[in-house]
Amino acid sequence: MSTSSHSSVRFSDWKLSDAIMGALQGKGWEFATPIQAESIPLALSGRDIVGQARTGSGKTAAFGIPILENCKPSGNPQALIMCPTRELATQVGEELSWLQGSKGLKIITVYGGTDIEKQAKQLQAGNDIIVGTPGRIIDMSKRGHIDLKMIHSFALDEADRMLDMGFFPDILWCLERLENREQTLLFSATFPQEVLEAANEFISDAEHVMSDELEVEVPEIDQYMIRIGRANKLWALGRILAHLDSDDQVIIFTNTKRMVDLLVGRLDKHRFPATGLHGDMAQNKRERIITDFREGISKIIVATDVAARGLDVDGVTKVINYDIPADSESYVHRIGRTGRMGRKGEAWSFVSNEDSSNMNKIISTWSMDIHETNAPDLPVGVNRDPVRKQEDWGEKADVFGMVILRLNTTSSSKLKVHQFITAEARLPDLAVGQIVLGSKHTSVEIHREKAQYAIDALKGKKFEGQEIMVQII
Repeated sequence: MSTSSHSSVRFSDWKLSDAIMGALQGKGWEFATPIQAESIPLALSGRDIVGQARTGSGKTAAFGIPILENCKPSGNPQALIMCPTRELATQVGEELSWLQGSKGLKIITVYGGTDIEKQAKQLQAGNDIIVGTPGRIIDMSKRGHIDLKMIHSFALDEADRMLDMGFFPDILWCLERLENREQTLLFSATFPQEVLEAANEFISDAEHVMSDELEVEVPEIDQYMIRIGRANKLWALGRILAHLDSDDQVIIFTNTKRMVDLLVGRLDKHRFPATGLHGDMAQNKRERIITDFREGISKIIVATDVAARGLDVDGVTKVINYDIPADSESYVHRIGRTGRMGRKGEAWSFVSNEDSSNMNKIISTWSMDIHETNAPDLPVGVNRDPVRKQEDWGEKADVFGMVILRLNTTSSSKLKVHQFITAEARLPDLAVGQIVLGSKHTSVEIHREKAQYAIDALKGKKFEGQEIMVQII
């Protein structure tokens, strides 16, 4: 599979219906992306497909166009598309709606967190294609609002995420009841062995449309990493955000919901209006946030991985990993939010000492080319940092939490140095570690929680007739 954003294959090369061709032409879509070029003709011929496609490669149309072509506006369910999150289900439903053009198919989206009776009424009024999350699909099936026996086309989007979220038992429950299923289309950005094994349970003779090399899954964007402690991540973030222009949109990833809320508050304090997105928010609020971002009304989103699954917005120019994810697949999903459909994009990652092992694993797993750099300089004409830089003792400390300070004294007595420091800085004995006497200076270990206090207390004080100067090693 080519890594270019588009292939040389035209949509007009296939005998698509006038309605769908009209929709594609209306959007200016002439050439298919590589995953579309390989998947669509196979799917149109009726083959089952297991497809590997990175985020932003056009995979929704890769399975969506064959499904749309294979359905008729009858008011009876013919196709089921299953997604891991409500946001992604909404996005897929919206894309299918415009892809079908004037064909007249009724596409219904069902997911949890919203009025179940309202969705039930929509289903009862007739539908041709159902897009939804596993839990709500099962619920509607048990209530008699979805007849799985009528479905002949089944698509599973983001199978790897489905596995991560524990959805495979639900998927198998549905598959057992899809008695008249004629075609299965399974797509995933990555294929861990568990996904391949699970897929083999319900697809036996599929066409595998996937890359031979993992590197194909990594978006062709500029990737940077800044080695920095947690105390100054906000400072580095301020430097990056200071360079934004009116066309930029940014997604900032954190690992926890609490950090989403904290970071939004801190950014607002420093005059960077940001919106948080995580799973504890009401569904209608999350949908409104995503809509505003997609329409360019908001520019900065702070999100957790799961909440951001529906944030497939072509205008995202920067992705920032404020926290480094624990698994390498999540990193690829994150950076795939930018550089979509061949556009230019950047990914920045903040790597503290404790993040180093995860970052090394990510780099080695995907053969990443990540440029290690410092935080960018301030823009021309800006003389003051948006966020003040702090002394980060956490990054300077060793595994025992000790920081080394250098004093300009050549005392011959470690005991005298220890007594001087504890007396002047009023430190407990345990806050002072190893003392090394040298011919030009003395090095002293101080616990990181007392380091700044010790520096401030010792500066200018006299020891053995000499005014003390303190340096941080």
